[in-house]
Amino acid sequence: MGSNRLEAFSDGVLAIVITIMVLELDIPGEPTWHALGEVVPTLLSYLLSFVYIGIYWNNHHHMVHLLDRVNGGVLWANLHLLFWLSLVPFSTRWLDESGAAEVPVVVYGINLLLAAIAFYVMVESIFAVQGRDGALGRALGANLKGKLSPVLYVAGIALTFVAPWLGLTLFALVALVWLVPDRRVEGYVTRDAA
Repeated sequence: MGSNRLEAFSDGVLAIVITIMVLELDIPGEPTWHALGEVVPTLLSYLLSFVYIGIYWNNHHHMVHLLDRVNGGVLWANLHLLFWLSLVPFSTRWLDESGAAEVPVVVYGINLLLAAIAFYVMVESIFAVQGRDGALGRALGANLKGKLSPVLYVAGIALTFVAPWLGLTLFALVALVWLVPDRRVEGYVTRDAA
């Protein structure tokens, strides 16, 4: 089976996730700069989560374009990834409404960690179909970012018990590391499209 349906379904789910997040944003209570300033923490939590969904969408897009076929294992791994990403609006809202309290920040970090693990599982399921010497394996190489991210999420979760802002800082740092897609993967996608 080709990868077109997998990509279309995933794009739709991620679009819904972003829509849910934006619908959860509260409008300032008054038409003043002060009222807008009061919702800045909400906007920042939305921004971080939006960036994460964008990172997953971008990397998923590149990864799927390196597939020549998918099987049931890849489909289930994709659903596993989408499940954890679909919980981002929930963990984001709780994080925001709690004022970045310890437990919601930990839950947010766990959500990010489980999404990263699910992405790793999806990569491994693709390797099971096309082998590590396939297009994705060649494009990812050692995949340092993919291996480092879960470690940083665990560190961020642990730092949250010291101070929640430390955990959030580390989660934001991981997003910055992933903000620019891996040029090797983009190179393979570009070559395949040509």
